[in-house]
Amino acid sequence: MTGSCGLVEREMQVNEPVLMPRLSRVAVCGGTHGNELSGVYLVRKTLKTEKRKEDREMVSVQMVLSNPRAVQQCRRYVDTDLNRCFTHAMLNGPISEGAPYEIIRSRELNAMLGPKGSRAAVDLLCDLHNTTANMGLCFIAYSDSDWICLHIFKYLQKHMPDTPMRFIHFDVSNKESYSLDSIGKHGFAMEVGPQPHGCVKSNIYTAMKEGVQHMLDWVGYFNSGCVFEGGFVDVFTMVKNIDYPRDEDTRNITATIHPCLQDRDFCLLHPGDPLFQTFSGETLTYKGNEPLYPFFINECAYYEKGIAVSLARKKCITIPSIWLTTEEEERVSEQSFASEEQE
Repeated sequence: MTGSCGLVEREMQVNEPVLMPRLSRVAVCGGTHGNELSGVYLVRKTLKTEKRKEDREMVSVQMVLSNPRAVQQCRRYVDTDLNRCFTHAMLNGPISEGAPYEIIRSRELNAMLGPKGSRAAVDLLCDLHNTTANMGLCFIAYSDSDWICLHIFKYLQKHMPDTPMRFIHFDVSNKESYSLDSIGKHGFAMEVGPQPHGCVKSNIYTAMKEGVQHMLDWVGYFNSGCVFEGGFVDVFTMVKNIDYPRDEDTRNITATIHPCLQDRDFCLLHPGDPLFQTFSGETLTYKGNEPLYPFFINECAYYEKGIAVSLARKKCITIPSIWLTTEEEERVSEQSFASEEQE
């Protein structure tokens, strides 16, 4: 940011500044998975004790408890995983009378915060999650060129130096993007761990709370005209998932994550490194062709999805300086967006 904001970030300016429209509507969602309790309690606390001050220049902040039935039962979901229900096809296809609760709820959330891909959608959507994996605080997004999300991440890195932080990129098209955060014009999941599902750890809750506070601070500074200077962000792009070894007949798992890998999220995994340990004690090694970065190692919720670990490549992304567009430029941009919608 420039000195006019009183919060100077002096870094090498990268390329020409990019003009971005005001972020007038922000949504913070918790309880998309009903047993990931940091986001549940953070949203509940905010709804109960605060009506967010509107001193963040013309920002409307909406706090949403995404899956209230699952929250009530302290379960990940009631019928099906809500955070897989936001593809274009699922939001717009025919719906049967006995449709799963989360299918119905996804359409309610799309009507409330979207519609997805439209000019009416919220400007920024942050969906709060917990993981049992040792991942620190992660942003998970579908774009590695969304300058808003990348600048917010960079701002959190600056202001939370003691919190391990990574930016994860899922290379999926907008139509196929399946999670709640994809409804917003800009969106990301804030994933914080390790925390067992169904309970709250003070340090994890505090990290999430600080992350959300800094995100909202950044939005306020951006909307007030602060210039955020460019720089560099390491991005982990997901390459593939690996399932546990399984019995061919029963499909039960026959091994678990090797002790040498457990809790070593984002530590480079080389071909030949221990990956699994069978229940009889045999070590199974990583057979990949290249070193990759593991994450979501032994995530509790992913046993049902057949995922023991996800693997990513790391690259350094150059992000440009950004600042707020003028009202006239914003009107032109909205007209252009409307034209694209009609096409």
